[in-house]
Amino acid sequence: MPIVDDLLRNAYEDTQLLLTNDQRGDVLSIPRNVEFLLLAPDEEKASTVCSFIQDNQYGAATVQEDDGKFRVLVVIHMPITQNLICSVSALMTCLAAIFGMEYDGWGSVIKSAA
Repeated sequence: MPIVDDLLRNAYEDTQLLLTNDQRGDVLSIPRNVEFLLLAPDEEKASTVCSFIQDNQYGAATVQEDDGKFRVLVVIHMPITQNLICSVSALMTCLAAIFGMEYDGWGSVIKSAA
């Protein structure tokens, strides 16, 4: 699938998640830890991407292994307003495409005003 298709799909899915969170009372402008997940085909690729993310200070990245499968978890403390989350999610989409990985999306806790 061309990268443009991935970017368009992710922007739509990100926006749908934001709408759902907003309906649940999430105040999107409140900063919180946001987790982005990249799935790696092997440990070497995961380590390379983790180092790349850390070296460029894109976020706090760690390699995780679960039952022989490797992933890179990237944590960024940020608000999740649409322009910010879609931009960072797009970066993760591009990194996944460049390095031959799969971007599995993002998640965060809901932050309410009260």
